[in-house]
Amino acid sequence: MFDTTADSESEYGGVPTATGVDRRSVLKGGAALVAGGALAGRVGAQDGGTTHIAIVSSPAGFGDKAFNDLALQGLRNAAKNNNIEIQRVEETDQSQYRTVQSRLAESSNPDYDLIVLVGYNHTQALESNARQYSDQRWMLINDYVDQPNVAGYTWANHQMSFQAGVLAGTMTTRQLEHAGNSLNSDTATVGFVGGVDGALINAFERAYRAGAKWVDEDVGVKVGYIGNYTDTQTASNIAGSQYDAGADIVYHAAAAAGQGVFQAATEADRFAIGVDADQSKTLPDYKDVIMGSAVKFINKGTKDVATAVVQGNWDQVNGQNVLGLEEDAVKLVLGQAVGPKLPDVVTQNLRKSKQAIVNGDVTVPCTASGCQN
Repeated sequence: MFDTTADSESEYGGVPTATGVDRRSVLKGGAALVAGGALAGRVGAQDGGTTHIAIVSSPAGFGDKAFNDLALQGLRNAAKNNNIEIQRVEETDQSQYRTVQSRLAESSNPDYDLIVLVGYNHTQALESNARQYSDQRWMLINDYVDQPNVAGYTWANHQMSFQAGVLAGTMTTRQLEHAGNSLNSDTATVGFVGGVDGALINAFERAYRAGAKWVDEDVGVKVGYIGNYTDTQTASNIAGSQYDAGADIVYHAAAAAGQGVFQAATEADRFAIGVDADQSKTLPDYKDVIMGSAVKFINKGTKDVATAVVQGNWDQVNGQNVLGLEEDAVKLVLGQAVGPKLPDVVTQNLRKSKQAIVNGDVTVPCTASGCQN
């Protein structure tokens, strides 16, 4: 699915104007980087004009109440104080990413000052497009391409997932009653539901497992993968089978499909852990089953990059940026309804595990980019 939607002038302060630069002519003439590291053909708000930014979704699409929506929110926040027009491009077919990227890069009306790509799914396409469109600035979320016109931002998914495991491991042998939902304190069993079984999501799984076992070596972890990031029914089926097998808390790393985990938790009268955003707030219908969420502040990252483009400070954001617990860029936040009922030991264990990771006393499996083996 390919859909482009320009955010409204009234809501985001953008005034649609053409920059008058045809990137295809620039490329034909061989222009690329100019002296001082600035990119050719760029006209932004620092020059008194509108800054045009496009954002292309991951396969989960916008409206996921997590990853994609957070990235868009950051651009909207930047637009509150700057003359920015945002173009949302929803493309859920990964095979189309090279074409979508090049189409935006070749646009002359408007000429995009920044193209934000949500998710590692864009990496392969960008590896060629970043070189071909060397005067185009790109932001890639959750991966990095080694080109001067790319700002790669990766949040420490493994660190926040370790803390999700700490929460689950701490609570699985304890008693808790909330809104008809409960824990089975007789079994030390938790679950994990991932989207695509690959390097990135494997890091969520392995770190979650390690966090649970950091609390209690005897905790068992049930694992299942959906195969995509959109199938809520399959997610619900997998989580449901885990609850039936004794899991009382299930953590998901499945983007939009993860809502199926919350549905299963509701049906089983158990609990779940959200991802990316505080899903007890973004999905309030499930607040009574969401014990907490492993949050990464993607919105701050997209806001920072957009603002840097407006101000002409590209050199402050380009390159490889990895943000984790030490930078307070990821965090395990407790659910708005369930959190107040959790014992103090939860906060204590989260604090201890964070400090141990930052100090290097605990090595979290894999890296922010995923598992390499």
